[in-house]
Amino acid sequence: MMKEFNITTTCIPEKHYMVDTSKKLDKIIKMLIEKDKYFTINRARQYGKTTTMFRLMDILEEKYIVIKTSFEGKSYLFKDEETFATDIFVLFAESFRFTDKEIYAKLQKYGVANMKNMKDVSSEITRLCEESEKEIILMIDEIDKASNFVVFMDFLGELRDKYINTQNNMDRTFKSVILAGVSDIKNLKVHISERRVLTSNEAEKLQKGEYNSPWNVAADFEIDMNFSPEEIATMLEEYEKDNKIGMNIEKISKVIYEYTNGYPFLVSKICKLIDERLEKDWSTNGIQESIKIMVDEKNTLFDDIIKNLKNDPKLYNTIYEIIVEGKEKPYNYYTYEKGIIYGILAKGENGKLRIHNKIFEILIYSYMASERDEEKGEVLKYDYRTNFIDEQGDLKVPTILEKFQLLMKQEYREVDKKFVEQEGRLLFLCFIRPIINGTGFYFVEPRTRQDNRMDIVITYNRKQYIIELKIWHGEKYEEKGIDQLARYLDIQNEDEGYMVIFNFNKSKEYTREWMGVDGKRIYEVIV
Repeated sequence: MMKEFNITTTCIPEKHYMVDTSKKLDKIIKMLIEKDKYFTINRARQYGKTTTMFRLMDILEEKYIVIKTSFEGKSYLFKDEETFATDIFVLFAESFRFTDKEIYAKLQKYGVANMKNMKDVSSEITRLCEESEKEIILMIDEIDKASNFVVFMDFLGELRDKYINTQNNMDRTFKSVILAGVSDIKNLKVHISERRVLTSNEAEKLQKGEYNSPWNVAADFEIDMNFSPEEIATMLEEYEKDNKIGMNIEKISKVIYEYTNGYPFLVSKICKLIDERLEKDWSTNGIQESIKIMVDEKNTLFDDIIKNLKNDPKLYNTIYEIIVEGKEKPYNYYTYEKGIIYGILAKGENGKLRIHNKIFEILIYSYMASERDEEKGEVLKYDYRTNFIDEQGDLKVPTILEKFQLLMKQEYREVDKKFVEQEGRLLFLCFIRPIINGTGFYFVEPRTRQDNRMDIVITYNRKQYIIELKIWHGEKYEEKGIDQLARYLDIQNEDEGYMVIFNFNKSKEYTREWMGVDGKRIYEVIV
């Protein structure tokens, strides 16, 4: 059977092309599991958590008994303490039903009589671990499904107490407990309070502080789950062996990483689209085409991102300030916790907050631009598109910028400086989208958002166009901006570039001209 790229459920080595994560798995085992650590793999959706759990299980089963279960669809467990105590060992046993009949039969002997509360669960865990010939590791996936139940906090609290007592030779328990989910379990008390209405008994317990730190024994999980270019290459090498495409694996791996920052779902989705829908176009153009398809179509991950933006005004404003207004914000986990947990925000190399990857930026720009069009009307009607395409199908960028200049002069001449400074960049994106929509591809180069500038890179008809948006701060800064653009053009191996300068002086002239800088031609338009 031919392998394929997988974007749903668990990746299986025999069926799917997979990134070689053996070094990360080895690090998890040596740094955490072999040192008896309890920890949580809390990462955003579709980050490879479940696949990582199964790969760990495959390795650990040679030395340990690994109970691997999931709380997906198990809300019945958390009806009350007695229900949990009665059913949890049944759930543990089920994980071996089809893989190891002997362990399955043994586990069915535990938790079967007079199970009323968490103390009974604790006693049976002690008995199980004492009687087992091998040390036992407990893995629980999809803990978010349980994270709004107080009974789950009771269970975590019991595991914590047993861990502490075992360290002091006063109990026996699991060698390691590994939880996986999106939420940070250390903030479970806040999570429960936000998610649902509590019973009076639950509210009283929370208020008394009985659940302040149900998982404070957990070690920090600091393994980078993003795929590196080298790791992406291992998957493409396997694919190349089967398909003999002749792709430049090193180059393609780096370009995929450049757009995805190694986000596992995005890496696999790009590869799947190229392989199955883009006639195996393993080129930069093929990658960009796959991103266009991805952003235009619905998927669970993108739905969650947009839903979180809609439902969280603070998160929306933070992202708007970063990607539209170009503001820099110091990375602080506690201030921007939700955006980081959702996987939208990340820490940049300079210690500043940034959007995790370019694809998320493209998605969010598109959403914000569409939202603006919906509220205030389209900046440019689609009928105008043919006016900006030449006979060869290439963009007539000078004509586009001249039209934008005219629009700003006619429609936005009287608005105040603050409005244009905040809206100008988004306004230009709203203007350009109908022109390139369906055929072209664009992204904003994140590294150029400092110094009141923004470089927009457009690919259309297999040609690349670089347009810099800049706010006027005098001739000295204008010259600096032109030099910066010339250097960026050199990095991108382009001979021509374009600059749009937002000038708020009432006496300004709406000029447009070509200029030569260090062997590059730059077309400058003042609006």
